[in-house]
Amino acid sequence: MIDIKIKSLTKHFGTVTALDDINLTINGGELFFLLGPSGCGKTTLLRTLAGFYVPDRGQILFGNRNVINLPPHKRHAGMVFQSYALWPHMTVAQNVAFGLEQKKLPKAKIRSIVADMLAKVQLEQCADRKPNELSGGQQQRVALARALVVKPRCLLLDEPLSNLDAQLRNEMRCEIRAICKEHKLTTVYVTHDQKEALSIADRIAVFSRGRIQQIGGATELYRHPQTKFVAKFIGDTNIIEGVIMQVGAGEAVVRTKIGNFRGIVCPNNTDVRPGKKVYLSIRPECLVLSSVPTNENCVGGSIGNAVYFGEVAHYDFAKNGVNMRISELNPTNFERLQHATEAYAHVSSGDVVILGE
Repeated sequence: MIDIKIKSLTKHFGTVTALDDINLTINGGELFFLLGPSGCGKTTLLRTLAGFYVPDRGQILFGNRNVINLPPHKRHAGMVFQSYALWPHMTVAQNVAFGLEQKKLPKAKIRSIVADMLAKVQLEQCADRKPNELSGGQQQRVALARALVVKPRCLLLDEPLSNLDAQLRNEMRCEIRAICKEHKLTTVYVTHDQKEALSIADRIAVFSRGRIQQIGGATELYRHPQTKFVAKFIGDTNIIEGVIMQVGAGEAVVRTKIGNFRGIVCPNNTDVRPGKKVYLSIRPECLVLSSVPTNENCVGGSIGNAVYFGEVAHYDFAKNGVNMRISELNPTNFERLQHATEAYAHVSSGDVVILGE
């Protein structure tokens, strides 16, 4: 279990800046996610940590040792690729044993270690099978076992669940977290799946265009985004443009085309003053529809398309050319609301996040 420190890391591919002065500390034993859309730099960072890419500038410290000049096999980092990269001509046991054989351990010891590892990932009955005889979830566990069996100092995962169906992905998320915590591994996990990151990460770094937009836990990123990008990428949100009218005690009142809203000022939004252009982020499930208005943070409008999904209902809501999406959890008023031509939507000031440009 080691800390990973990344200092001023920069990587260019021709004229494209894949990593732009990245500074980041990943704590020992932490399950840390790199989250972002395709091409944002997250996989480049993971492969640079593994030693497959050499950065143009910066340092990578595993513990107190700078590993920039070390080849991949000397970094003692276990890597699980998106495709799993299992040897098709080898059995499960032979795949798992591969790294141990490279270390030239005695055969009897290898057999013992492999048997123990396969038991931990619940694959002992599959030891003599070939990869093409396994399910996607089983192949994923073989890849994990192969990475763990050499006792790496850290584990690097490159979208390991992307090839699985939705139900199996849900099951494997919990398995991966349990395995990483059991082995007390410092784990860096790349994904573009927000739910995957929110559900099992200790902390998450949200990437965009080679830069880190925000680092935090799942609740912090979802409830207190610091940029429009993070607000829109993590879950679903309504972004409403406005101008600050009043400021005080970490809150502000913002005038918009659909009325005034009181909300929480994003901590990194330092230029907060009356007349300043800002954006409101309001999650769809935080808006409540009713037939009567409230005194604050309330807007009257019309309901458009309404869709019922059982545990949740989604409504399109519009006022003065501004469209909002509203989600009603455990919907009990759907029959009435879907036929209503007018309604009121209100939101608590604690659920209105005021972002800079």
